[in-house]
Amino acid sequence: MVSRTAAFVIDGVDAVTVTVEADLRPGLPSFSVVGMPDRAVTEARERVRAAIANSGFDFPLRRLVVNLAPAGLRKEGPALDLAIAGAVLAASGQLPEGALDGVALFAELSLDGRLQPCRGALAAAEGARREGTGRLVAAPASALEASLVSGLQAVALGHLSRLAGAVGGSWHEPLPPAPPRAEDGLPDLSDVRGHALAVEALVTAAAGGHNLLMVGPPGTGKTMLARRLPGILPSLTEAEALEVTRIQGVAGIGPGGALTRARPFRAPHHSVSASGLVGGGAVPTPGEATLAHRGVLFLDELSEFSRPALEALRVPLEEGELTVTRGQRTVRLPASFALVAATNPCPCGRGEESCRCTEADLARHGRRLSGPLLDRLDLLVRVERPSSAALAGPAGTTSEAEAERVGRARERQLERSGCPNALLPVGRLGEARCSAAAAEELTRAYDAGALSARGRDRALRVARTIADLRGADEVAGQDVAGALAYRHDVATPAVR
Repeated sequence: MVSRTAAFVIDGVDAVTVTVEADLRPGLPSFSVVGMPDRAVTEARERVRAAIANSGFDFPLRRLVVNLAPAGLRKEGPALDLAIAGAVLAASGQLPEGALDGVALFAELSLDGRLQPCRGALAAAEGARREGTGRLVAAPASALEASLVSGLQAVALGHLSRLAGAVGGSWHEPLPPAPPRAEDGLPDLSDVRGHALAVEALVTAAAGGHNLLMVGPPGTGKTMLARRLPGILPSLTEAEALEVTRIQGVAGIGPGGALTRARPFRAPHHSVSASGLVGGGAVPTPGEATLAHRGVLFLDELSEFSRPALEALRVPLEEGELTVTRGQRTVRLPASFALVAATNPCPCGRGEESCRCTEADLARHGRRLSGPLLDRLDLLVRVERPSSAALAGPAGTTSEAEAERVGRARERQLERSGCPNALLPVGRLGEARCSAAAAEELTRAYDAGALSARGRDRALRVARTIADLRGADEVAGQDVAGALAYRHDVATPAVR
């Protein structure tokens, strides 16, 4: 007798449907799993055998073959345990006929039959809804996460012995309570003194989703400014919140059972490898760029990052996604983020007045950042040492006030184009609506060689954001001048 049930494995940050088939035939007792299983799936044979025996069922003493389709997809992780056990029980007649129809199973099994949560429950739930599956049976913690997806019944099951009732709809465990929502406690822009220009650049980056590079000596406030960016970013939409929560769930860093409402802010150490930054490994997994999707990737001490790691960012900065290939397997990972970077002007970091670096040191420092990477940065701002009078002066603008400005500007962009200005495709840059003076200013800068073709497009997007911040329908010459000022020396930030 052959039985079938649906399950899911995680591929990148998405769930792929796997059909689990079990076939029982007369013969010497054996248990084999085919269909490109990895080591964890192969070891599931012993977990499933023990869980079935310890849950009051009889493990069939016949020739048992479990097939995982499609056979060409490598199956990884323990999330197929419950589906394999369910298929075995159905094939041996210990579950009612048709009990697994319209049901997907997603859980790891302990030897005593208890269900354990697996990473990627939200992705599995979205996959089940996509396939038209009505119910997803999972461990309680995973079921709570899966319940965030509408149009699907997430069934919590704590022990394999109650599988028949769970798939039949006659019994289910109550979902565990959702975790308490963490208090924001974000630092406020009012703490920043003496950096009005840098604060305005930060607001511009937040409003349009632009990339920002801050250059200045150590201790001048670059990291302080970057840490205050999340406090002025617009909240995630419902669709974006589901997407971010799914990515975090696959990575095992999500809140578990609650939607992530704040935009991600990732700040990897400069020792991170290229695969750690953009994703990869023998089993392609999301890197920092994907974990920062829909949010901010902050690279402090930019010049200290390895050249391969920085060069790997060129594709996601341009396309908003990554393609990771390992062997014959290709995984696409979302990576649409705003890059905020900070670097010292020279190796000693003392600044122009007391710099001790030689010309060779400066040249070596500048070569750490390639021209193509810098050309993908929209804004550059110098963060100099503030005066003692500025530090002792009154507090600056608040995050609440700037968040309102950012929100109004972002609303204008979404109403006009359906996306932030930074994501506006080249073919739709005509929607920026430039005045004659603005177009002339931009053309003059391009003809003078101050901008590449890519830099021209990015400057226009920034100018459109500056106009949105002041509530203007048309990009004026002053907006283009402001955008060009932000790109001044963008190719040579390490020169005094």
